[in-house]
Amino acid sequence: MDYELVINANKQDVEIALLKDKVLSELHYEKAKTDFQVGDIYLGKIKRVIPSLNAAFVDVGYEKDAFLHYFDLGKQFSSLKKYTKEVKSGQRQNGDLSHFSLESDINKNGKIKEVVSSGNEVLVQIAKEPISSKGPRLTSELTLAGRFLVLVPFSNRISISQQIKDPQERERLKRLMTSIKAPNFGIIIRTVAQNKKVAELDSDLRSLMDRWEDLHKGFKNSSPPKRVLGELNKTTTVLRDLLDTNFTKINVNSTHLMEEVKSYVGKISPEKVEIVKLYKGKLNIFDAFDVNKQIKSAFGKKVVLPSGPYLIVEHTEAMHVIDVNSSNRKAQSTDHETNVLEINIEAAREIARLLKLRDM
Repeated sequence: MDYELVINANKQDVEIALLKDKVLSELHYEKAKTDFQVGDIYLGKIKRVIPSLNAAFVDVGYEKDAFLHYFDLGKQFSSLKKYTKEVKSGQRQNGDLSHFSLESDINKNGKIKEVVSSGNEVLVQIAKEPISSKGPRLTSELTLAGRFLVLVPFSNRISISQQIKDPQERERLKRLMTSIKAPNFGIIIRTVAQNKKVAELDSDLRSLMDRWEDLHKGFKNSSPPKRVLGELNKTTTVLRDLLDTNFTKINVNSTHLMEEVKSYVGKISPEKVEIVKLYKGKLNIFDAFDVNKQIKSAFGKKVVLPSGPYLIVEHTEAMHVIDVNSSNRKAQSTDHETNVLEINIEAAREIARLLKLRDM
């Protein structure tokens, strides 16, 4: 399967389309103002604890208070809370956790009023960006994502992507991470780490540890609400998360952004630098690569499937509802059940694409 990125940049925003075998599979949008992006870490203040929701509303500087549910605190919330207090009081001068004593896990079925109170300062990460009249959704289970690894503070667990199947490779990666990771930092090994050299993985881990140190510096003398560590821009994040050997082209319509992309690709995957191309055509880049046409067909109320059936997608206040209609599809079999099954299989594939594409 060929992967192709099409990046449409203008003064107000950047749109990023991921095509798999020319079919639109993901669509990312980055506004000029980049506050409150997924992955950003803030020092916030608890404004209200709502026992009936088992949640709290947190001031992170957005016009609407952000939402933090008990289940999103993370089991090591007590350790994060202790660390935050030590840093704010001046007891902890750097981000080193080697001599930090982890607290016991919080009760997974507990109540939020047992662990936070109004006025508490908390480190939180944006889990879902604000939409409509709602503020951001938060988590206190902090993670820092790199190219090959994800750093998880206040944990000693090493997890490996299920997509890495080879038992010997899984053992190699686990043994390697056990030998080089710092105490009280957990590691999630991403799929793209498979068969990577020790030097590459060590470099990625060092970069993540530097970001953790930046986070420490960002909030030790700060008052909430304050963004203490920003996520990478959307273009870089997409490249970090998706770029692999399947990519054949990255088309960009901005010289400045093209150079940025080339520079980043050169750092994480030097052999792929040549696939980054500047688009110079007269048509809008999304028109030239058939992206706008696919957006219109995928985001409408009626979505037609290749063989003729169609989906009706309705968004109510409480849920999304999708209806499958066989329409005038030409039967491939005389057996009714076989035809229904084929329609539903085709619909299931398309619905899976739409769920991701529309961020439903």
